[in-house]
Amino acid sequence: MPSKLLLPDFYKVPEKEPDIPLKDRLPQPTGWRLLVMPYKGRAKTEGGVYMPDDVVEREALATVVSYVIRVGPLAYKDKDKFGDGDPWCKEGDWVLITRYAGSRIRIDGGELRIINDDEILAVVDDPRDILPANIM
Repeated sequence: MPSKLLLPDFYKVPEKEPDIPLKDRLPQPTGWRLLVMPYKGRAKTEGGVYMPDDVVEREALATVVSYVIRVGPLAYKDKDKFGDGDPWCKEGDWVLITRYAGSRIRIDGGELRIINDDEILAVVDDPRDILPANIM
């Protein structure tokens, strides 16, 4: 009996091409959605103590601050919701979102979320100013 599962060609997942940078392999959000990356937090406290990896990961899961990586083509185009004003955020902004907003996807080295354009609560200048929800 073979130790490896044999699948027909149409079931095989193509292997990653190592030459393509991770940023180019990220999903492009469709419609009114945004691709955001939760803020991981500091690995070291202000006093110089290094935080364990599980604490940093737990804070990343509980955070409400995210970095906007990509914006879908229809985001902020609904005039009934957003009027004729400027979009609430753009690529490269740090934003506040609700704790359980969007769909979570895992990638090499972390987690991303795909959220709707109306799930942005605020834009922040510095993500370190906002404490994770689990320690408030």
